Amino acid sequence: MNRAPIREGEYTKVVYTHIREQQYDQAVKILNNELTNFPTSRCALSLLGYCYYHMQDFQSAASIYGQLTQACPESDEYKVYHIQALLKSGQYEEASQVSTSVENPEFTERVMLLQAAIAYEQDEVQAARSILDQCNPLAEEKQVFEGALYWKEHRYPEAMKMFNEAIQTIGYQADLAYNIALCNYSMKQFGPALKHVAEIIERGVRDHPELSVGAMSEGNGGLAARSVGNTAVLKETALVEAFNLKAAIEYIMKSQEAAKDALDDMPPRDEAELDAVTLHNQALIEMESKPTEGFRKLNFLLGQHPSPPETFVNLLLLYCKYSYYDLAADILAENSDLTYKNMNPQDYEFLDSLILAQSSPEEAYRRFDELTARHIEALRRGTKNIQDARRNRDQNAVKKHLADFDEALTKYMPVLMGQAKIYWDLEHYSMVEKIFRQSAEFCSEDESWKLNVAHIFFMQEKFKECIRYYEPFVRKHNDNLLGVTAIILANLCVAYVMTSANEEAEELMKLVEKEEEKIEDPNKPIYHLCIINLVIGTLYCTKGNFEFGISRIMKSLEPYDRKIGVDTWYYAKRCFLALGETLSKNMILLKDEAFEDIINFLDEAAKVGKNISTTVNPVENADENAPKRTVAKEARLLKRFFLKMRD
Repeated sequence: MNRAPIREGEYTKVVYTHIREQQYDQAVKILNNELTNFPTSRCALSLLGYCYYHMQDFQSAASIYGQLTQACPESDEYKVYHIQALLKSGQYEEASQVSTSVENPEFTERVMLLQAAIAYEQDEVQAARSILDQCNPLAEEKQVFEGALYWKEHRYPEAMKMFNEAIQTIGYQADLAYNIALCNYSMKQFGPALKHVAEIIERGVRDHPELSVGAMSEGNGGLAARSVGNTAVLKETALVEAFNLKAAIEYIMKSQEAAKDALDDMPPRDEAELDAVTLHNQALIEMESKPTEGFRKLNFLLGQHPSPPETFVNLLLLYCKYSYYDLAADILAENSDLTYKNMNPQDYEFLDSLILAQSSPEEAYRRFDELTARHIEALRRGTKNIQDARRNRDQNAVKKHLADFDEALTKYMPVLMGQAKIYWDLEHYSMVEKIFRQSAEFCSEDESWKLNVAHIFFMQEKFKECIRYYEPFVRKHNDNLLGVTAIILANLCVAYVMTSANEEAEELMKLVEKEEEKIEDPNKPIYHLCIINLVIGTLYCTKGNFEFGISRIMKSLEPYDRKIGVDTWYYAKRCFLALGETLSKNMILLKDEAFEDIINFLDEAAKVGKNISTTVNPVENADENAPKRTVAKEARLLKRFFLKMRD
């Protein structure tokens, strides 16, 4: 929509009106237009820098204030604004250089606080504290800065004390309440953290309904909610920080839906307006449903400066999770500075060994062995500390050492899995079992350890033993079977079938079916029963009973428009291809009715699969120009083959 022309002599009034009403984007358009006519206008540059800063476009603000300091070198006020913009945009060295050029004693205190903030952002805590001791800010300002320094040093109780004292001095402020919640979060006290977060959100919703909290989640299926922008009011309410912290807590507690809801409830903003932390959290939470989007966002963040320190490690871990070891190796090589800054040595050794396992499994196994020895030593030390504390009847020490032991065990588990995976990939399952038995002393109560032991027994066709591990886990989650990974239920059903416990298998499948029927949202994809039937059908196909196996697979994908997806089609078509290979070798004969059922199924698959890609590689899928292979295309190819076989 074209903007009405501004009348002569009213430019100043219009610009200041936009600024007063916080319509900074409108003011920026007018000011940029003015600068094309008067490129050195001090007034226009000053207002433009102010607008960019309040729009949180700190790069542009720094650029504008840089121009102002060159045009008006005598103005230390512009230099201070330049330092602030450089600091906010992560240009710490440049900010530090500019800070040394401020000579006006009026700004000494402010510049020293900015220098302390620069040191803080670069993790130079001692330097920041030294600078802070030399200046005399207001008591509450010093309390907040001291609290931030304590937090940076992982001294969370002292940090919380400082923030609480600041609130008592100056009254409730959303950012201080968020700092207290962050301290709770850092101490893994999620209950109190969520309580503070809830209060921040409640106050934000009550005092600022114009921020449209929850508009994005309410608007699903309708028009996208209008962006509220990065306003000063949004910053004051700390709503973005609060929702991000809530999402992080829910994510750690493995409540993916609640984490996604927390991000959706955030005041709506366009993707270009999102801060780095929100973008990072979105990437993590979307990774299961939209991995291509997740990788795109994390790679974008890695190229920004600064980016959340977790970005680098999470991108590496996710590349390894999806078996993109070459890409993980490239990221490690290209960002060696981040390796030392954002990763502790043990994490680096673990990821390096995981990547090395693809090219040199023997050397990787040796490195994992060295890591394992160190972790086992830490776990033994932790066990002894717990026993000593119990002997001394020191409950606080027991609690502390138990928490330390749990943390040490959490760090050891990925190393154990990485080492076992080397033999798993070689299908040497007896050796995998041996590795897990060696770790039983410390891990036997860990849920993920027990599930992996069950998987090992299943792959060795020790079905009675795997039932012993799967069954208690499934029964524990009987009230929420859809919260259990589908392959666990499928493997348990297969184990029941293979041990002639067909009634138990049927009972479990009925329970899953009832759970799926309770889902009210018709658009929500539910694949549990589908996967169970797919696995059972695949089992019969591997045993040579193709007629029953294929019929089970086709039935598992009903209704086709809801059940045929990238993954389900991938596993279903493998059985059709195996059947095709067996038919082509004249090893079996298939009844005409079976051929008819297969051709009808493939016709239906071709109808619903026109827009369903068969690519399961999110990185390859990111190439939009690559030719798209769809379920419909593959279904037609399979149909042509089976028609030839029938005739």
